[in-house]
Amino acid sequence: MPKITYIDSDGKGRVVDAEIGSTVMETAIRNGVPGIVAECGGACSCATCHVHVDEVWKDKVGPPSAMEEDMLDFAFDVRPTSRLSCQIKVTEELDGLIVHTPAQQG
Repeated sequence: MPKITYIDSDGKGRVVDAEIGSTVMETAIRNGVPGIVAECGGACSCATCHVHVDEVWKDKVGPPSAMEEDMLDFAFDVRPTSRLSCQIKVTEELDGLIVHTPAQQG
């Protein structure tokens, strides 16, 4: 089972097990990770599951889709590594993924 590390804006990390095929957002919600609101439930329509993908993982996670980029316009503290966690599918290749949650969601 892949592990994902969520690091909050204060630098506190939490490592959780993720199911293959789920999303980084679903994994956060199931495990009570603070900083992921997910108001739309993963429909890519609210930008409240925004994360900064750790630079080391940027290429493996890949770029946001055009729809996701549009939604990121509503997010707080958007960076080149910003993604909506509802759009990142968990795979074996993402075992060890590190994401950072912003101080607030959009």
